Amino acid sequence: MKSLRIRPSALIQLAAPALLGLVMAVSVSLSRPLADTEPGKCAGADRVFTGFTAQDPPKPVSKQSFIDANGNQQSLEAHRGRGVVFNFWATWCAPCVREMPQLDRLKALLEPDGIDVVALSEDRKGATLVKKFYRINKLKNLAINIDEGGKVLRDSRVIGLPATLFINADGLEIGRVYGISEWDSKESVAFLRRCLKP
Repeated sequence: MKSLRIRPSALIQLAAPALLGLVMAVSVSLSRPLADTEPGKCAGADRVFTGFTAQDPPKPVSKQSFIDANGNQQSLEAHRGRGVVFNFWATWCAPCVREMPQLDRLKALLEPDGIDVVALSEDRKGATLVKKFYRINKLKNLAINIDEGGKVLRDSRVIGLPATLFINADGLEIGRVYGISEWDSKESVAFLRRCLKP
């Protein structure tokens, strides 16, 4: 009885379709979770926000605490499970002052989508000054938060104000914007919904 001999080139031709099918099956099974990650959802951020820098790979946010208007300890961990637009600002920072009303409106627009807008003041005079600023500027949606001693600012390696971090529902920073933005524009709101909605 003759033994059947298959040439190596013929073996490759036979195996190639099966191997290609296996690769495609794996690719399709991975495409759903990969499609839900930030690179796809957050593409084009630099076209919407001047001064945007992606955080690649995404990194955990600061675990340092800050205080609210009543002196209670707060942290970003409390926002886990929701997207967060996390803004560092101060009353002495002219661009910050200009964008605060927009951030106030943005909070109301994004809250139903599972996205929080958190403003963190770097003012050394604390809640008294910030409360006065909110009252004068009729800010009603944003909560008052104070970064005592600039702990969160330093731990987040923020180098200037205003600065805004984009944080996903897993508590990871996926990018940041330095400088002023039109936060409540149609383009900004649409992008943030697409990028940060859990």
